[in-house]
Amino acid sequence: MVTLALVGAGLRGQTYARHAVAAGLGRVVAVAEPNPGRRLAAAAEFGIAADRVFGDWAELAGAGRLADAAIVATQDRLHRDPAIRLAGLGYHLLLEKPMAPTEPEAADIAAAALRNGTIVAICHVLRYTPYTRLLRRVLGEGRIGRLVSVQHLEPVGWWHHAHSFVRGNWSSTAESGPMLLTKSCHDIDWLVHLIGAIPERISSFGALTHFRADQRPEGAADRCLDCPLEPACPYSAKRLYLAALADPDRHFWPLGAVTGEATEAAVLHALRTGPYGRCVYAAGNDVVDHQEVIMAFPGGVTCSFTMSAFTPAEHRRTRLMGTHGYLDGDGERLRYVDFRTGAEEVLAVEAGGPSAADGHGGGDRGLTEAFLAAVAAGDPALVSSDAAQSLATHRVVWAAEHARLSGRVVRLRPDGTQF
Repeated sequence: MVTLALVGAGLRGQTYARHAVAAGLGRVVAVAEPNPGRRLAAAAEFGIAADRVFGDWAELAGAGRLADAAIVATQDRLHRDPAIRLAGLGYHLLLEKPMAPTEPEAADIAAAALRNGTIVAICHVLRYTPYTRLLRRVLGEGRIGRLVSVQHLEPVGWWHHAHSFVRGNWSSTAESGPMLLTKSCHDIDWLVHLIGAIPERISSFGALTHFRADQRPEGAADRCLDCPLEPACPYSAKRLYLAALADPDRHFWPLGAVTGEATEAAVLHALRTGPYGRCVYAAGNDVVDHQEVIMAFPGGVTCSFTMSAFTPAEHRRTRLMGTHGYLDGDGERLRYVDFRTGAEEVLAVEAGGPSAADGHGGGDRGLTEAFLAAVAAGDPALVSSDAAQSLATHRVVWAAEHARLSGRVVRLRPDGTQF
């Protein structure tokens, strides 16, 4: 069984740690978390000895190597230093995406992994779903002939965007990163995984269009609890979080980000005093609320990617167009049209295994189990991509953001670096 140090016991760190324990493949033996409530809760849940409970990652690192591997799920701007230090101590790393907010920091992590022989799995969980396995199998069998064009939509969801990217931890480019990196590096990596190459050229368009002060309705208050317009507002924090309170399946997320106590009084106090009760037009956020990325790949394949806040929160949608057929996927099944016969078929993911309810369509569990298997066997090939490959797909994201801000078409090398 692989022993684990949990570095960052927030929602994502808890998720991976729980999957490791539930699979019977991992045991959490140390935790580093600055929030006292989360730190103590994690120590109690996983039965961690008192001398292996630390206030931050530096304290844990100062104790030497305490486990085979570490789950690094700190805030985005606190990835580089713990990843490099822990790799130097001999830890293998399950590192939450994005690798880091900037290319130099991510490159430092990849260099540390190579230098220390560290198995690093970046949490590109979409690679590990049963749906992805099905889609790659169908493409590999040549059912649609040569892939020519791809359309991919990430429907963030109106309330999810308001929760995480307007009121929440990923609302500020300076404090976390651009939206395309913090939310959609999943998707860019997944598209590269499907197509099998880094794009040669990339352009992008997008903006913060709606969640800004000049869109604020007349008469709106700074907080939802004080606002006369709240009952009719699509982004009402009061409606969202009190509804989550009534649904136990939503207590861990999104409600767990708002308050540690699932009571009406605690929710109302958090909305009165904390960031999640702010008006979405007065939250001080600056990340885009919609973005398009256009990519041209070697061999002539083109791909368009859309990220939008103005959707339901649901599975990604993907259309893949080939010379002999067509696929239309919704994250659970594929509609396949064979151009040679005109026949249509619906292909569903295999029975058993992770379900769509199991975090990113089973990807959270699939990633965790693949990483633990790789560490146990000492075989990095058991994870879908290493640190260098993840760095390359992150570079595609940074290139797209550069294209958006500059209005240019950006040219890329096979490792993702820009010409």
